[in-house]
Amino acid sequence: MTGEATPDLDHLFSMTYEHLRRLAANVKKGDAGQTLNPTALVNEVYARLAGTLEKSPESVLHFKRMAARAMRQILVDAARHRSAQKRGGDQPILSFSDRESGGWDRSFAGADDLLALDQALVRLNSLDPQQGKVVEFHFFGGFTIAETADMLGTSRSTVDRQWRAARAWLTFQLGQGP
Repeated sequence: MTGEATPDLDHLFSMTYEHLRRLAANVKKGDAGQTLNPTALVNEVYARLAGTLEKSPESVLHFKRMAARAMRQILVDAARHRSAQKRGGDQPILSFSDRESGGWDRSFAGADDLLALDQALVRLNSLDPQQGKVVEFHFFGGFTIAETADMLGTSRSTVDRQWRAARAWLTFQLGQGP
């Protein structure tokens, strides 16, 4: 398939549109420099998936994993573009604080933060691919620990341990650790 959406992709996108839009709004909050609004970001995700998929996703969860990865790539590409246009700034980096719901605070100050997170995730993936997937699904995919465990075919306690370890490692890597 080259650049043309399949009925399966259209159906999966329709089924998950509101989830993806809420996620896009949540991931982008706090980034005043971001030029893509949540609707445009979700539309970019669709366009990227429609233009690159060789075969239809196997399930809704598979589609959501692919959408999370596409959203990460789009946000990182946009951040690289903005960062290339304007360097500097003394804004705080990503907030890794846990909220009561157990989620990660997804707000970040700008393009440099997102690029730093992406570079750290690349390093984490080379050290522990499973932890990298946990971070990608939880941060960019907006999935709960339980949903992430289901997608990875492992226990919640394992994903919870991987999440805590990955979050601590990323916090240290991004210079927010003790």
